[in-house]
Amino acid sequence: MMRSVEDIIALMGGAEALATRCGVGTEAVRKWRQARAIPPKHWPAVSAATGLPLDALARLSSPTTPSNAETSMAPETVPGITPGAAPQQQPPAGATAALVLADGSVFWGLGFGAHTTSVGEICFNTGMTGYQETLTDPSYAGQIITFTFPHIGNVGANAEDVESITPAARGLVVKLDLTEPANYRATRHLDDWLKSHGIPGIAGLDTRALTTRIRDSGAPNGVLAFPANGRFDLAALRAQATGWPGLEGMDLAREVSCRQSYRWEEGLWHWGEGFEPSPAKKHKVVAVDYGAKRNILRCLADAGCDVTVLPATATAEDILSQNPDGVFLSNGPGDPAATGEYAVPAIRGVLEAGKPVFGICLGHQLLALALGARTYKLDRGHRGANQPVKDLATGRVEITSQNHGFAVDDKSLPEGVKITHVSLFDGSNEGIAAEHRPAFSVQYHPEASPGPSDSHYLFHRFVEMIEKHKG
Repeated sequence: MMRSVEDIIALMGGAEALATRCGVGTEAVRKWRQARAIPPKHWPAVSAATGLPLDALARLSSPTTPSNAETSMAPETVPGITPGAAPQQQPPAGATAALVLADGSVFWGLGFGAHTTSVGEICFNTGMTGYQETLTDPSYAGQIITFTFPHIGNVGANAEDVESITPAARGLVVKLDLTEPANYRATRHLDDWLKSHGIPGIAGLDTRALTTRIRDSGAPNGVLAFPANGRFDLAALRAQATGWPGLEGMDLAREVSCRQSYRWEEGLWHWGEGFEPSPAKKHKVVAVDYGAKRNILRCLADAGCDVTVLPATATAEDILSQNPDGVFLSNGPGDPAATGEYAVPAIRGVLEAGKPVFGICLGHQLLALALGARTYKLDRGHRGANQPVKDLATGRVEITSQNHGFAVDDKSLPEGVKITHVSLFDGSNEGIAAEHRPAFSVQYHPEASPGPSDSHYLFHRFVEMIEKHKG
């Protein structure tokens, strides 16, 4: 009969084994020993590992357990059920949402946002700010985002900090409960904003443990469930996660792209003034929308471009009929090889016409495919606002914002295409340029401001290329 926490520790094979199973550090186990109680939120993991019923674990809890014993569910971890363990069909006390991975792992937590169920690839983002921009970035289509920064919600939400009208992200995972808005620009609570867009969220997870898992094993498929009735069919949720095909081979650009062409008129945002009208238009640029962020279009306009946006499926004839001085290939989600089925022929037609081309993110990958290279899926991807990139021509290091799960294979670059930028995290490709054509691209987002403006020069490089070509 289990009479103490020490008995549980012995049964689990030691403090380290118990800590690992519960997703905590050994310091937490030390506190449990002092308090002579295991917090209720960890009972499901212990029960799954030992076979002990929950009521037996409940009898170990002292009514005078001190607060540092982590007895509340939030804001600390609501642990997952490890693969192979029998999942608890109903949530532990206080849990209202679950994150179920394809391997059967279950993470219980507190739901917020919309009462719905969403399936996608679980990724993580390391940015400390800009969560609303991240959630509305079309490049996150098909993904559930884990924010590694714990304080999400303190800026609230507003109508200006969005990168698209309809958010593409399928859900979000955070450590702490959403923070109340504490910013003068906030017009609504993030929870209210999420509800209005049908996006579910879950709080109370150990996001550090989840991030480590993604880092070490790759991005898993999963389901975020926040049912209004509080009932969970874990077998069905796991089947849904297992049955989702994943991002590899998936063309999502078609889903997030505009449906018809339009002119872009808005310039950059300035403090106290908002978004300014675009300055004098010197060069006509066609932007092919594979999931374009609004701030990219603003940067093009600010650099003096008269921007016309065309859908992702635009052909070379559609693009060239606009008689552009240059062509921009936007960011976007999904597998570039899948999108390339229709995008690559169009880009090749533009290249053969001699038009200057500039690509970002997915646009970078598509340009590489059009030039004869290959792409591949990264194990973990690059997502965050602290990614160091080296410009090989100048030796300068830029702090960049990135969001991509695929990359260009350096070894597949044909003769006449050179590497211009590399990641200082893993050495993967971050930029290319054609040596005999007016075309270049980068993997990261120069319109973002993590540096804060380390990479804005690329828009002016594009304009200089256009001017040189016109001259």
